[in-house]
Amino acid sequence: MNVEMIGQKFEQATRLLCEYMPLAETLIKPTLFHCIRVGVYLYHHNYSLDIIIAGIMHDALEDTDISEELLEKEFGLNVLRIVKANSVDETITDFWENKQELISRCIENGEDSMIVKASDIFDSFNYYSQLKSQKGLDFCIKISKIIFDKLPENFSDDIFNTLKNKLSEYAYIRKTSI
Repeated sequence: MNVEMIGQKFEQATRLLCEYMPLAETLIKPTLFHCIRVGVYLYHHNYSLDIIIAGIMHDALEDTDISEELLEKEFGLNVLRIVKANSVDETITDFWENKQELISRCIENGEDSMIVKASDIFDSFNYYSQLKSQKGLDFCIKISKIIFDKLPENFSDDIFNTLKNKLSEYAYIRKTSI
């Protein structure tokens, strides 16, 4: 796929997300900006179009009124599959049980889903580091540990090393600042 086509699809996904995204004040963090950063990261690291678009749309089913049908119509079944794998199961009420299940579902859906999840958490690490939010960073640490406890050995994409390095870097900073 050429750069022009990727750019057009990137803009299409961003516009759709903008159309349906609630105001930032109603969300935990500025989700639109987060979703775009995840997509840009994946774009700059030469991932496939489906992974890039799924990265942009990874919070769409959770945080917007975008339906599964609309997502599939606009971007195809594979993007929908990756986004669904990265979306919380609202029937699971325990927060950490829900996160465990989400990571397991991403793994079951394959490495593409875990690439999007790892990019999501990597961006959250950067965001909460800039905010100096201990609570946000603790969340990133805990979810990263869940990822690495469950990650199959054959999932060898470089994003996992990038996330592991971020986790190690933050763990080192915490130990030296105590």
